[in-house]
Amino acid sequence: MPTRDLTLAMVGSGGDGVVTMGEMMAQAGARDGLNVIKVEAYGPQIRGGESSCTLRMSAEPISAQGDAIDVLVVFNWADFNRFKGELVPKADAVILYEAADATPLADVSIPTATNATWIPVPFIELATKATGTKAAKNIVTLGILAELFAIPQESVRKAVEFKFGKKKAGVLEANLKGFAAGREFAGTLGVDVSARKLEYTVGEPKLVMTGNEACAVAALHAGCRFFAGYPITPSSEVLHFLSEWLPRSGGRIIQTEDELSALGAVIGGSFAGVKSMTSTSGPGLSLMSEMLGLASMAEIPAVILNVQRGGPSTGLPTKSEQSDLNLAVYGSHGDAPRIVLAPTDVEDCFHATVDAFNIAEETQLPVIILSDQAVGQSRQTVERANLVHEVIDRRTPNEEELASYKRYAETPSGVSPMSIPGTKGGMYQTNGLEHDETARPASSHAVHEKMSRKRFKKLEFVEEKYPLFVHLGPEKADLGIVCWGSSKGPVEEALKELATAGLSVSAFIPRIIMPFPKKAFLEYMASVKTLIFLEVNFAGQLYHYLRTIFDLPAATRVFARTGGLNLSVTEVKSRVESVLSEVGAREEVTA
Repeated sequence: MPTRDLTLAMVGSGGDGVVTMGEMMAQAGARDGLNVIKVEAYGPQIRGGESSCTLRMSAEPISAQGDAIDVLVVFNWADFNRFKGELVPKADAVILYEAADATPLADVSIPTATNATWIPVPFIELATKATGTKAAKNIVTLGILAELFAIPQESVRKAVEFKFGKKKAGVLEANLKGFAAGREFAGTLGVDVSARKLEYTVGEPKLVMTGNEACAVAALHAGCRFFAGYPITPSSEVLHFLSEWLPRSGGRIIQTEDELSALGAVIGGSFAGVKSMTSTSGPGLSLMSEMLGLASMAEIPAVILNVQRGGPSTGLPTKSEQSDLNLAVYGSHGDAPRIVLAPTDVEDCFHATVDAFNIAEETQLPVIILSDQAVGQSRQTVERANLVHEVIDRRTPNEEELASYKRYAETPSGVSPMSIPGTKGGMYQTNGLEHDETARPASSHAVHEKMSRKRFKKLEFVEEKYPLFVHLGPEKADLGIVCWGSSKGPVEEALKELATAGLSVSAFIPRIIMPFPKKAFLEYMASVKTLIFLEVNFAGQLYHYLRTIFDLPAATRVFARTGGLNLSVTEVKSRVESVLSEVGAREEVTA
């Protein structure tokens, strides 16, 4: 029987084009209306080294990368060895490998592939013969995969044409020959892989984008017209995207000398009346701590996208981890309020970014979007119609307020009208010093107390207006999962499988971390018998943060581990089943 859900993985060295191959298959699947998730992994080197790409294509809705691989393509066994433990083929996987690789199969250890179909393929020879260069072996492989597994062939061909269409005619022609050669070779193999053929009905085309691209598109949609940033993995794609598209939208972009100056420039642009943004990762956010305090004190809107990676220090620059929560929530000297949002998938990156601009403009505070590499660099299909979000602009003072303008006037929400430099009657002094309502520097305890209360009052407004969270599963459950960020995908799929098995499990996933949606979480805790936290950081940062806000049940369990390996559906199910078994055994003893 054909399958409606197929996971493929390709492994090779830098320059082998495995990521490009996955990219073109993802585009082909999206064009035919399939649901697609593509993830890639590579070492921390600038060029060369090993790389892998895993692509899941499904006729059904999906929210996580495939735990186990149906089809594995290996250009070099030495490169595959570097991904052991990350790439796990199924017992009956189909494995295509370079026939010219001298590594004896007896030395290739894949314990999970107990009943696999092993197919030697002369990728290099086929590519050289068809195109004159071994560099086209990824295109040859595309043809083989399309033919063997019913991946949308015409759409793959169009993806090849799109990729090479702007190059010289000879380049496109050679690659199309390579694609045809791969299809022809696949027809000569004579192997039965029918159980892996993808079965689906062609549907409406979908967009396919990464979380970083979704954030960049959302920034344009929200009205961002100034971006300052410094390239850092895994957030650099935002800088690259906006460097092309922001000037076309009438905006400006600058690459600064470091992250500290990037946020300084953003604060300056925002002070001048333009919606402004920067993007970074953990080390860069550390450098921005001082400027976060300035934005908070001077009450200037600023949006900071932080795409988390493994840390501390340089850490794992190309791998995902959820370990910047403490830095995002607390990272500044003094009492410096800020907003922290946590998008859960690629589409949510769009909505979270527009929310970030809206909240920043409404509250005149810095807003941090706490994404991670697993979301930021994953490619996922998105329904075009879903990329719609209300945009809110800054409230500037009216004529009555300008008649006796007080930049930091006390208001019920804590937000005061912010004039744009050059506004008649709206001039004021601003810097990082404490100040009174008229913006004049003031160092008295009474003024500091009053203005601190004013700044923190904004968090109450945000908590009331933006109680952002996701509740998955039944309204009442035996066990409740608390997770955040990219963990939502595998948890969502695990809950469906657990429900099928008759287990009562739900999940609470905050999309805003600071201020936390307290009312909703209190109601959630009351709806479950047992609570567990799942976190991809060693210290259990969300759990410890929430202990400062809530009286969590004494029996709460915490499963926290380092990043470098994304949370899987199997891992979630294993944790849940273990806790439910333990609770059940304890209840039996008590009875």
